[in-house]
Amino acid sequence: MSAAPAQRPIARERRHTLHFLDGIRSFAPVFLDTDVDMTRVREHRAAARDDGPRYSTLTYVLHTAARVLAAHPRANSAIRGRVRARVAAYPHANGKITLDRTVNGERIVLSTVLRELEQASLDDIQARIDGLRTGDPAVMPEFAGARLLQKLPWLLGSLAYRQASRSLTRRADTMGTFAVTSLGHRPVDGFHSVGGATVTLGLGRTADRPVARDGEVVVAPVMRLNLTFDHRVIDGAEAADVLAGIRDGLEGFRAAVEPAGATAVTGAAGAGSAGSASQAAAEPEGAAR
Repeated sequence: MSAAPAQRPIARERRHTLHFLDGIRSFAPVFLDTDVDMTRVREHRAAARDDGPRYSTLTYVLHTAARVLAAHPRANSAIRGRVRARVAAYPHANGKITLDRTVNGERIVLSTVLRELEQASLDDIQARIDGLRTGDPAVMPEFAGARLLQKLPWLLGSLAYRQASRSLTRRADTMGTFAVTSLGHRPVDGFHSVGGATVTLGLGRTADRPVARDGEVVVAPVMRLNLTFDHRVIDGAEAADVLAGIRDGLEGFRAAVEPAGATAVTGAAGAGSAGSASQAAAEPEGAAR
């Protein structure tokens, strides 16, 4: 007779994830995906690297997606309620990102919101991401909400999370108006995730694949871009416009290396018709790259 498996309480470091998953049960997810030719992005990144900046794929996606979401206010919205549901459209595109971190020996996912990305330059976005990657999550203010949820008893933590995330006025700052999560640092071609916002983007790896250009087959760097949307807020046509706008913005990326504080819109991105208990709530998957 085999020995009984060892059992232990779930680590406190994972409590914020459980509260987040409990909070998105009413989400009505629908999934879309497309392939993105990342040739222009790679060319821009190589040219920028010669002058010093090192931009990640996540930075390009946040930069482009924020401008697309700003042009689609219905998608840049959030919903609350059921029978008397209300929807709030936000004036800025705030992007929630996820980070793969180890806290007290426990590997977890943490998240935070980068605000007003539709006005941010590549340099600004990359600097914010670098600070999150290199900082200590045990003391960083961006993750104070997660630390609070990890310490509170379960029922109090659940109440605190619901109170912090229910307000439509605060939702853009605590959950973002869109979310981006990436597993492209591993051999993952694509995946879908629910990030708590109306639109969540999932980034797979960028790999050389055959593509058709001018009637010929060539090899190009291609990334699978996945989009999950909340069907309670928008329909498939609007979500498809958002996905196409992000793809076009990345494939047509032509911006020069931007000085800090620049706000230029690139490519065709616009072409398509700290302390709160939920700000650092995590998704079940994802890591910035």
